[in-house]
Amino acid sequence: MIKQQLRTWEVLDEPLLELLHELPREDFVPSAMRNLAFVDMNIPLDEGQVMMTPKVEARMLQALAVQPNEEVLEVGTGSGYVTALLARQAKKVYSVEIMPRLLKQAGEKLRAHNIRNAELEEGDAAQGWNSHHMYEVIAITGSLPVLPRAFLESMTIGGRLFAIIGDAPVMEATLVTRLGNNDWSRDVLFETELPPLKNVQQPDRFIL
Repeated sequence: MIKQQLRTWEVLDEPLLELLHELPREDFVPSAMRNLAFVDMNIPLDEGQVMMTPKVEARMLQALAVQPNEEVLEVGTGSGYVTALLARQAKKVYSVEIMPRLLKQAGEKLRAHNIRNAELEEGDAAQGWNSHHMYEVIAITGSLPVLPRAFLESMTIGGRLFAIIGDAPVMEATLVTRLGNNDWSRDVLFETELPPLKNVQQPDRFIL
C-alpha cells in the first residue's frame, strides 16, 4: 500500500520505500488516530502542531538523499517519525523541538524503536541552530515565510536543506544545495501547505 500510494507521487527510491515499509508510522501518530496513519492529511499533534502528510515526508527524504556518513539537523521533532527515518539513514541526527511535551513523547517513541543516534534538544530553532557545527543535511518540518540566512550558513559545501517556504495557501517545498562558500542552488519541488514553525522570521510586508 505504501509503495503504491507514494509511487504515484514520484517517490521511486527503493531503499527509501523499504524503510517506509519497515518503520511503522502508526506507532508515531496519536493513538486515537492510528487508523489514519497513511491518510493524505496533516495529522494533528499536541500543542497545535501537525505531522506532514506521508507523501510530503517521503518526497522530502528522497530529495535530501541522506547518506550513512552524514549528520543531520532536524528543526521540529514533532511526533519523532521523521526523526526516526532520518536516524535510520544518517550517522547522527540532532533534532530540535520547542515544545517540551512533544519532545518527551518523541523521545519515548524513539527509544521504543531502538533509535540511538538521534539527539533531541529543546529550543527555538526557527531562525537557525548553531549549537554544534556545520550540517550535511537540514530538514525543516514546519513552514517558513522566508528562509533565514543562518540556515544557509550552517550547511557544509555539498549540503542539502529542505524547507517549505511561503505563505498560505501557496507554499513551495524547496531543496537548497550549497555549492560553494557563497553559492547556493534552489530547486522548487512542488507546492503544498503546512503550518509555520513557532517564532518564524517574518518578511517585510507592504501595509497600506
